[in-house]
Amino acid sequence: MNKIFQPKLFTLLKEGFSKEQIISDIFAGIIVGIVALPLAIAFAVASGVSPEKGLITAIIAGFIISFLGGSRVQIGGPTGAFVIIIYALVEKYGIDGLMISTLMAGVILIIFGLLRLGALLRYFPHPLIVGFTSGIAVVIFSTQIKDALGLNIEKLPAEFLQKWEIYFSNLQDTNLYALVITALTILIVIYSKHITKKVPGSFLAIIFITAVVWLTNIPVTTIESFFGTIPSDISFHLPTIEFHNLGMYIAPALTIALLGGIESLLSAVVADGMIGTNHRSNTELIAQGIANIVTPFFGGIPATGAIARTATNVKNGGRTPISGIVHALTLFLIMLFFADLAKLIPMSCLAGILIVVAYNMSEWRSFVSILRGSPFDIVVLLSTFFLTVMVDLTVAIEAGIVLSSLLFMKRMADIGIAIPQEIDDDSIADYANVPDEVGVYEIGGPLFFASAKQYAQTIKDIGFVSKILIIRMRRVPFIDATALHNLEETIKILQNAGVIIVMSGVNNGVYKDLKKHHIVDLLGEENILKTFEKALEYATKILILENN
Repeated sequence: MNKIFQPKLFTLLKEGFSKEQIISDIFAGIIVGIVALPLAIAFAVASGVSPEKGLITAIIAGFIISFLGGSRVQIGGPTGAFVIIIYALVEKYGIDGLMISTLMAGVILIIFGLLRLGALLRYFPHPLIVGFTSGIAVVIFSTQIKDALGLNIEKLPAEFLQKWEIYFSNLQDTNLYALVITALTILIVIYSKHITKKVPGSFLAIIFITAVVWLTNIPVTTIESFFGTIPSDISFHLPTIEFHNLGMYIAPALTIALLGGIESLLSAVVADGMIGTNHRSNTELIAQGIANIVTPFFGGIPATGAIARTATNVKNGGRTPISGIVHALTLFLIMLFFADLAKLIPMSCLAGILIVVAYNMSEWRSFVSILRGSPFDIVVLLSTFFLTVMVDLTVAIEAGIVLSSLLFMKRMADIGIAIPQEIDDDSIADYANVPDEVGVYEIGGPLFFASAKQYAQTIKDIGFVSKILIIRMRRVPFIDATALHNLEETIKILQNAGVIIVMSGVNNGVYKDLKKHHIVDLLGEENILKTFEKALEYATKILILENN
C-alpha cells in the first residue's frame, strides 16, 4: 500500500524545504489563485451550476490534490473538459445526480490507482485525446453564444445543431452592450500579456469590465441577476441517494473518472517536462479520487489537474505542493471577503473568457497536423470529434477506444508478421566501438499508441546520461500520431538539456511521417542517417570536434 500511495508533499517534507523555495511557492500560489478565480466561476456557470460551486471545487479539491497528490506542482480544480458532462448530468438528473456521479467517479479513480493503472494514459491514442478535446472546445464555444450576444433565451436545447438554430432565429435581439463587453474581454485576455505577464488577462478583464458596468449601470445580465448572490461560506450537504437507481450513474461516473484521470496524468506529464522530475501516477489518481469524493459534499463539481494553471504555477516559480495549497487558501480568502463583489460580474464577460479558453483548448494545430498524417489517425480523430459535438462525450470516448483498437489490428495485419530489415545495416555486430558519451537505443517494432509512452520514457532516460543519443529505427514499420507526439516532446526535452539526437535506419514511410510532423526539421536532416554504421561515424566526428 505504501508503495502505491506516496504523496509528494510528505516525501519533500522529509527532505526539507529551503526558505527561498517556500517564499517562491507562496508567491506562485497567490498568482495561480488569482488566475483560477475567473476560470472557476466561468467553468461553473458554463456547466449550468451556480458560480460558487466552481470556487468551492477549486478550494477543496485544489487543496486535497496538492496535499495528497503524486506531483510536485499539479494544480487541481474545475476544468473545461467537464463542462459538457456536468451540463448534461444536471439537465438529466439534477444536482443530486451530479453529486452521486462525482462520488462514484472518485471511487473509480481510487480503484484505478490501487490497481496500479497510473499508466492508463498510454493506452489513449493522441488523435482520440485531440478529437474529444477539440470537440469539447467547440461545445463550450457554442454554449457561450447566448451570453456573448446577450440573448434573452429562457432555456437552450441540449443538441448542438438545435442550439445554433435558436441562436440564428434570435439574432435580431442581440444586446449590443453585451456583444461589446464580450469582444472587449477577449481583447484584454489576449493582449494584456504584452503589458504584464504577472497578472492574468482574465482577472484584469473581470476587474475592469465589472467596475465599468457597475459605475455606468450598463443594462446587461450579471451573475446576481441570473443566479442571485454568491455565498461567502462553505456548507456540508448530503445528496438524496436512491440505491436502486445507482446503475444509471455508472456510465457518467466512468466518463468523469476516465476524463479526469487522462487530464490529470497529462497535466502531470507536461509539468514533469517543465521541471525535469517524475510524478507518481498511481498516487495522483488516488488523490484525484479522494478529492472527487470529498468535494461534492460541500457543493463542488468534478475536479482534475488543470494543465494551464499547473503551467502557470511552474512559470511563476512553484516547485512543491505548497504552491497548490496556497492557491486553494487564496481562493478561500477571496470567497470569504469578496463574494459580494463577484456577483456583479457580467455574464458576457465570463462568456468572453470562456471563448478564449475554448480556443486554447481546441488544439487546432495538433488537429491540422493529424489531418496531414495517416488515414487511420484521421478516422479516429474525426469520429471522436463529431461524436463529442453531435452525440455525447461518453459515446465518443467509448467509440474512439474501440475504433483505435480495430484500426490498429487492421494496420498490423497489413504489414504482416515479418518486420522489414534495414538495408545495409547491422554491419556492426556489437556496440564495442561505441564511445562512452554516445547512447544507443533500438526500437523493435511499430511505434503506436500503446507503446509510445514507454519508448519515449526509455529514450529520455538513456538520453539524459549521454552527450549524443542514436535512436535505431530499422525495425519500426510504422509510427502513429500518438508516438509522433510523444517523440517530439521527448526530443525537445533532451535538446533543451544539450543532448544531440541522431536517428538511423528510418524507412521511407516513417520518414514521411516524421517530415509531415516537422520532426525532421526539429532534428535536422543531417542527423538522420541510412545506417547505424554511418550514424556512429557521424556521432564520433561530432565528439572529436567538441573535444578539440
